[in-house]
Amino acid sequence: MTAFWSPFVSSARREADRLRASPWDLAMISWVPLLACALMAWIFSAGLPQQLPIGLMDQDHSALSRQLGRFLAATPGLKLVTSYDDTAQATQALRRTEVYGVVSIPADFSRQIKLGQAAQVTLLHNAQLGTHSGLIQRDVRTAVTTLSAGVEMSARNKRGQPALLTRVAMEPIQTQLVTLFNVSLNYEQFLAAALIPALLHILAMTAGAWCVGRELRDATLDQWLGATPSWPSASAALLGKLSWPLLSLGLVGTASLVGITWGTGWFPSGSLAWVLLGLWGLLALSLVLGAAATAGTLSLRTALSATGFITAPAFAFSGVGFPLQSMPVLARGWAELLPYTHYIRLQMEQLQMAAPLRYTAGSMTGLWVATALLGGLSALLLLRAARQPERWGGR
Repeated sequence: MTAFWSPFVSSARREADRLRASPWDLAMISWVPLLACALMAWIFSAGLPQQLPIGLMDQDHSALSRQLGRFLAATPGLKLVTSYDDTAQATQALRRTEVYGVVSIPADFSRQIKLGQAAQVTLLHNAQLGTHSGLIQRDVRTAVTTLSAGVEMSARNKRGQPALLTRVAMEPIQTQLVTLFNVSLNYEQFLAAALIPALLHILAMTAGAWCVGRELRDATLDQWLGATPSWPSASAALLGKLSWPLLSLGLVGTASLVGITWGTGWFPSGSLAWVLLGLWGLLALSLVLGAAATAGTLSLRTALSATGFITAPAFAFSGVGFPLQSMPVLARGWAELLPYTHYIRLQMEQLQMAAPLRYTAGSMTGLWVATALLGGLSALLLLRAARQPERWGGR
């Protein structure tokens, strides 16, 4: 026990002294992540995007077209900011992102409806902005459908058809949509809660690579591990060195998730404590993954490059933004290798779906078992590096 505890304490004290001597290193595992997480939560604090700017190109100038304009302006998700006279003006405004969509009402809009013919309203939108485009399409469709239903009901009532029979005739088959999870479609609960762990995942692996890489760069590996290190002592020294970034980033992650849930009045039905345990597991795995990258390559530059390669696209491959089932086989295989994919599945199953703990036990176990195995491998790689002093001092 002493053989493990003594190197652990010595390494932890040594790392604490280094952090005190380097304010920027300390900042990267303390107030910078906290500020970044707070900024992320603030960006999505509105929950649901509202008042997306759109334009109107009314070529009919009738009472009915003006009524449609009022419907669009009254829709909470839209903000009718300006009118255009022709398509060229509308297209230029879309290219300059002054508006995210333009509703075009044709010149014979009212006349066609009075003649009992179908009239068409056109929505010009920028599909490159997927979220904006989807929300605008939904809200414009709702406004147009509401106006269309009102016109049809008025016409049928004038012909003497009862209101109840009119509603049935207009929609003989109805669809009932039941939202099981994230009923309010809150982007803070859906997106911010997923992006914060992704950000901490990047910072944790970077911290792990930097902590070990700094010893190699400064050629101080023997001062850290000792003259004749063993696997237990190297494991203890690595654990002591990584304990500070794990503690700091873990507390930042805990504060962030508690703030974005309980702090905003969202009390998930699942276990927040279980999610936090998984988050600490993700951070621990990220730290030893960064340490293993440095110890394996004996190059801080290469390890940091590997960190970017693994963590930067982790969110894109996680299945949050794009379904895993729709990815090509190789892309999905890569996604399953990334630790963030398994963590975010655990988080969503708990916070959003309130799944039983046994459903997420596999992901939780995998994170911590992988941490232990990779930590042991990192210690072996450090022992190999300790026997190659000629390779110390590189970048």
